[in-house]
Amino acid sequence: MIPETAQPPIKIALMGAGTFARDAHLPSLLNLGPLFEIVAVYSRTAAAAQALAARIPYAVETVTGQDALLARPDVEAVDIVLPIAALPPAILRSLRAGKHVLSEKPIAPTVVEGEALLEQYGQYGATALVWMVGENWRYEEAFLRAAEIVHSGEIGDLVACHWAVTTPITPQNKYFQSAWRRDGSFPGGFLVDGGVHHVAAMRLILGEIAEVTAQATLHDTGLPPADTLTAALRFENGALGSYTVTYAAAAPWPPLLHIIGTHGALAVQRREVTVTTGGDTRRIECSGFDGVEKELTAFAAAIRQGTAHRNSPQEALQDLAVMEALLRAASSGASVKPPRHAPRPAA
Repeated sequence: MIPETAQPPIKIALMGAGTFARDAHLPSLLNLGPLFEIVAVYSRTAAAAQALAARIPYAVETVTGQDALLARPDVEAVDIVLPIAALPPAILRSLRAGKHVLSEKPIAPTVVEGEALLEQYGQYGATALVWMVGENWRYEEAFLRAAEIVHSGEIGDLVACHWAVTTPITPQNKYFQSAWRRDGSFPGGFLVDGGVHHVAAMRLILGEIAEVTAQATLHDTGLPPADTLTAALRFENGALGSYTVTYAAAAPWPPLLHIIGTHGALAVQRREVTVTTGGDTRRIECSGFDGVEKELTAFAAAIRQGTAHRNSPQEALQDLAVMEALLRAASSGASVKPPRHAPRPAA
């Protein structure tokens, strides 16, 4: 549902014309027409920018230079949907130009680069400019309902969790077609690209991850540096967890997150939460796969009303820190404690 507003739409530029910009961000912006007006589309190539602009039912300018785009006084905000290695300079240019920013996840290729971005954000106007990182799973209803149930104490103290995620990345998959995801230009490959979503959801529901051990391997040489990871997790509240993710399987498997408490249990999928307590089971149907639209709605509210949001760069940096810890644990064979960059997320 689009919130009612008497304020003019936010004039936003879409920076990037790739798969996720086309299939997720652009449709969401158009669905939120009363909140946003797209005024420009940027891509490195004119053809790509024009192809995306052709999907917009009104005239917008297309540009191939970021500086020219950011010099426009009518651009209030920028939605940055670029390859991961290209995110940091685009974010910095946008903040320096005084624009509100929604940037795709992860926050940066590495924690070190993310820390540098946060430092620069403080210098360029953290109190005046909104910067959200697009970890849209924090806005999906199933994870929010699960967090609400856990935090209410309905299933008691947390004991353990298990999450297995199977996502085939074959040559037919649209994300396989993005060469930058497979060329080793940023550490972690698909494991980090998708893994920050999983970590964000686990932290939202179960709290901070205090220590990890892991193993990783590469089955498909086209998905470097590793396409499969399994890990043991210890949460700060004492709960234990196991997390397995693979992009090398031939077929998908529903990513079911099991959460066990002293008084009950949850089974969480993106469209459903199943709650079992005292021998009784109930199912909660949830909207799913609408996190991008919901985070953009929150982005608009943060700009126009100063409303708090869930996707702070500090939270995104913590998610990346956990993923880096998992990769370090896998390469070293030792347990790793992720450094703390953010407080526990609010439900």
